[in-house]
Order: sequence, then C-alpha cells, then structure tokens
Amino acid sequence: MGPRRKAGPFPWEEEAGPVKSLFGKLADGTKVHRWSLENGGTRLKVLNWGGVVQGLEIPDRHGHYTNVALGFDNIDDYVAKTPYFGALIGRYGNRIAKGQFTLDGKSYQLSVNDGVNSLHGGKQGFDKHIWDVEPFAKGSDVGLVLHYTSIDGEMGYPGTLKAKVTYTLTRHGDWIIDYEATTDKATVVNLTSHVYWNLAGEGSGTVEDHELTIAAGRYTPTDTGLIPTGELAKVSGTPFDFRKTKTIGRDIRDGHVQQVQAKGYDHNWVLDKGITSKPEHVATLREPRSGRTLKIATDQPGLQFYSGNFLDGTLTGTGGRTYRQGDALCLETQHFPDAPNHPNFPSTVLRPGQTYRTRTVHTFGA
Repeated sequence: MGPRRKAGPFPWEEEAGPVKSLFGKLADGTKVHRWSLENGGTRLKVLNWGGVVQGLEIPDRHGHYTNVALGFDNIDDYVAKTPYFGALIGRYGNRIAKGQFTLDGKSYQLSVNDGVNSLHGGKQGFDKHIWDVEPFAKGSDVGLVLHYTSIDGEMGYPGTLKAKVTYTLTRHGDWIIDYEATTDKATVVNLTSHVYWNLAGEGSGTVEDHELTIAAGRYTPTDTGLIPTGELAKVSGTPFDFRKTKTIGRDIRDGHVQQVQAKGYDHNWVLDKGITSKPEHVATLREPRSGRTLKIATDQPGLQFYSGNFLDGTLTGTGGRTYRQGDALCLETQHFPDAPNHPNFPSTVLRPGQTYRTRTVHTFGA
C-alpha cells in the first residue's frame, strides 16, 4: 500500500481551487488558457482548447509524483500535430464508415479525415475548438464545467448539439467525467476522452509491461480501415482476451490478422455488463515498477483499447522526450464505432427532448 492521500492546496500555489493561467495563443490571437487543480492527491491540468488534459500527475507507492498523460508544452503542437492527446472527442468518438449514415430515412455525409472514413468527429471535431470553462468548488470536490455548442451541419452532423462536460476531482483523488448533450434535431452522438496513459510517466518508454484487465468476453473485429465488420467475436483463445490480468506485450506480436492490420490493439471491447444505469468497474491498468494503478468504471457498453500504434517518434512531449510506438495507451469509454451503420449495435441516436448523459470514473492508486 502506498502513502495515504491528502486533500489540500496545490504544492505550487498558495490558493486552493482551480487556477487559471495563459497557455498560449492561436494564430488568430485567441487566448488558450490552462486550468490547474488538485484534490485527494491527484493533480490535473486542462486546456480550454478541446478540453484537453494537458497533464495528470499521481504518486507512486513511495509518494513520488509524475505526469502519466502524454501531451505538449505549447499550443502550436496541439493545433498542428496532436493525435488527440488528452482531448474531448465529439460529435462522434471513433470511426464512421465512409463518413456516411442514414437517420429517419435521410442520408448524411460527414467530414472525412481518416482515409475514406470519418474519425473522432471529422477534420474539426470537438477537440479543435475553444470550450467555455467554469471552475467550481463544491463541498469536498473541485472541478471544471466545459461547454461547447456544435451548430446544425457542423462536420455534416444534423442538429445543433449543446454539449456540457464536467471534470471533477473528488477528495479521494478520483477523476470523474460527466458528459451531457441535447439537440434540436435527431442526430447521433458518442462523446469520450482520449487521454494517452503511461503510468510510469509520459516519455518513459514502452507500456508493454503494463498489466491490463478488461471485463469483456467479446470484441468488435474490424476491416482493414478499422471499421467494425458487425461481428461480436469471442475473445477466448485470442490475443484479445484480457479477462484475466496480463501484460500488454504478452500477446501483442502473435500475428493475429486483427493485430496485423491495426498494428497492435485498436479495437472496441464489448463490455460484459452492457449499458448500465450507473458506472461499473470494467478495466484495471497497473504499472508494476511504480505500483500505480488506474481503475475505470463506466455506464457505457464499450471500451476502445488503443496501444499507441501510430506514435512514430516524430512528436516531442511535455518532458522533452519523443513518443514512439507503444509508449502509451488509451482506454476510451464509448458506444461502439460505426454504430449508426450497424442496427445490431446499441443505438447512438439522440432526439429532441432527450438528454444524453454518461459518466466515467477514473480511480488512481499505488
């Protein structure tokens, strides 16, 4: 067991609560701010650009802090280079085949930005916009409320979607994300967070020694464009079986056709629990040297596990070190990729009068 966490003010600030500072400026002069907050031993840094988690620090078993989320130290790299480091993803997380879907008899063409497919909302997804940010301190919790309005037709999506995302740090150090959205026309929505995790510290090297457990007996195989085929395949007897804890590197080079075309893991796991009324534990990640752990609970039916396959050494992170293939991983709680084109997948349709709500809880330990 590691040291008991203590709530309290930032070690680097006199005042408690979220602290706002200037992070940089966009080409048009728009200011990008960073909010720093701490609670229960977890330190979080968030940009109003894309709701980006620019840093997240947690202690190891000896109480030593390090940043476990990949990111950049300047706004220009986020604008020009980022592979969605720490970003809020919308209007639709993951891929939609050929950027097309039909809803209520009408066909829609979305922005295409991943070969012939639409990825993470298109060329100008939610990760590439300034969000309105309101800090709060409520009881023993601190956090940020982020707002963004996506107009009707933005990136090809129907309806004006009003999105609200709340980041909360609890007194225990848990990081909770609450997503909400409403629309004035029928649309599809699938919001998620795209943090790249390395529990040994960003820039420290491969995550292949991280141990992972996912409570899922099935996953959604993909075609060569990483679009689900529609099958809900059993993980038993394949490298995709994480029902019992194993290292990420154990089976990653097994030569399974799904791994070959994805260059590793980049798939949606069909969570055993399905859609639930409140978050349930679905995954545990552990880094054995530091003892750091991350437990994820969600009410969503899917979890995208991405093993950092497309990091290629061309990006330099906050610690001044380059990020190479397999130097981080993502665990994105979600509905299934390309669900609008698969009637057998849980629906992602949102209609006027309905409110999209989902919660993901990250619990850290050592």
